[in-house]
Order: sequence, then C-alpha cells, then structure tokens
Amino acid sequence: MADIRTERQSRRAAGLDTWPAEDVVEALLDGQLAAAAAAHGTAAAMTAAVETVAARLAEGGRLAYVGAGTSGRLAVLDGVELVPTFGWPRDRLVYLLAGGDRAMFNAVEGAEDDAEDGRVRVGAAGLGPADVLVGVAASGHTPFTVAAVAAGREAGVLTVGICSDAASPLAAAADHPIVVDSGAELIAGSTRMRAGTAQKALLNTLSTGVMIRLGHVHDGYMIAVQPTNRKLRVRAAGIIAEIAGCDHAAAEAALAAAGGSVAAGVLIAAGAEPDRARRLLDDAGGHLRPALARLKGREQC
Repeated sequence: MADIRTERQSRRAAGLDTWPAEDVVEALLDGQLAAAAAAHGTAAAMTAAVETVAARLAEGGRLAYVGAGTSGRLAVLDGVELVPTFGWPRDRLVYLLAGGDRAMFNAVEGAEDDAEDGRVRVGAAGLGPADVLVGVAASGHTPFTVAAVAAGREAGVLTVGICSDAASPLAAAADHPIVVDSGAELIAGSTRMRAGTAQKALLNTLSTGVMIRLGHVHDGYMIAVQPTNRKLRVRAAGIIAEIAGCDHAAAEAALAAAGGSVAAGVLIAAGAEPDRARRLLDDAGGHLRPALARLKGREQC
C-alpha cells in the first residue's frame, strides 16, 4: 500500500482527547498557520502555472476544476467566486465534482474511487486544447481526480495538479504540479484542516494571479467586479472615482453609462464616450492601463 503523506500520524497528537480546550485550540491554530506558511514554498511552481494558465485562457478557453470531497468543494468555491469578483464568464467555468453536484452538500460514498467516471466527465464536458483543468487532491492519490487530469492532458488540456505529495499520481499526471507539504494532520487523515488550508491558499493564489495577468485588476482595484447589489455598486463607483480622479456622483454616472462595467466606466469618467471606451478596451484586450494610456492628454472629470 502506498505511503500516503496526508494519512500519517502527528507525534504531537498523543493524548489529544485529554487536553484542555485551550491547548487543543492552540494546536489546531498552529497547524493552520504552518499550512499557510508551507504554501509559500510553491512560489516558483505557482509562478510558472499562473503565466501558462493566463496565456491559455487569454485565447478564450474555459477554466475547469476537478476534485472530490473537501478538495472538490474548495475547488468549486474558488471558481464560483471568480464571477462576481473578477467578472469571469459563467459559461467559461466547468466543475467536475466526484459524485456530481449533490456532493457539494452531501458525502457521496465511493465517488472518489471511480476513475472511469473521472475520465468520462472530462469527455462529456468537451474539454480540449483551448481549456485549463485544475485538479485538487490532498493526497494526490484520489482515483477520480487523477484519472480526470490524465484524461484532460491526453486531450490537450493544460493541467494543474494541487496536492501534498510530489511522488503522487496526481503530481505525475499534471503539466504543472503544485506540491505543498502541509505536514501531518493533528487528527490523522482529516485533510479538511492543514491540507485544506494549504489548498485554499494555493487555489486563491493561482486564480487571483491569473485574473491579474488577464487584466481584471488595476492598481489593486477589482475593475471587473459585478455591481449586482447596493454594496457592490457603491464599491464599483468608488473604484471609478479613485482611478479617474473624479467625484462620486460623476463616477456613478459613468458606471451607469458603461452599463455596469467598471473598466469602461473609468474611461468614460476620464473623458471617453461610451462607444469609444468599449473600443479602447477591446483594442487593449480588456486591459485598462493601455486603454487609459490611449486617452493621455484628454480632460478628466
């Protein structure tokens, strides 16, 4: 049987069930901090993945996630949040969760062991050379996830594998293995803790880094945020005001004229007509900075 790193017993856990609550809490929090710190060791691999994934997605492909259990749920969460935060199109997201959608809320016994289903789901989604597939499995041994990533790579999909074992099948199957040794869990095998924290940090870093490279961020502002409620409308107008250097009323008017697009709203507030603003963004591949440069010398509000 394979030596699965995430199943190892923590030496610190001896007598855990007899400890005072404050000692239990301290040990759990120590584990969370250690896991987050361990994620930093993936910087070189993460940088390569961010650059390659961004280049692939810039051509119009889809971003797909695959995983089982906690890993799969974290992957889905990462993708779902890209829509309101970065304006990523819903139709360019694919989720392959072992056990199907119902597994997001309920454990589906045996689903993670179904390698054939992993392969079938990749084919059913029509994933191909234009797309990216991010596989997440704490151990790196989950049959469903490993098979899906392998099938994706065979179909020309750019694949990323996030796991805790460099010698695992997932690391071997992915074009870009991102491996973090998050250490033994205080409760052996409960990868929703240290490993889960490390996975969340890596998913956050990968997707956010890619969105920055694709032009969805300007000077730390979410210029593709979707103003779908009052709080976000206020935030969107505030971003326009800060970047364009205008007052809030002018920023709100620009946002309305841009149909809710913050990037276009910045250009409108900076002096462009709405149609011109959209053309500038199109010509700049959606990146605000070069679009603003084209407006240099024009009067701002």
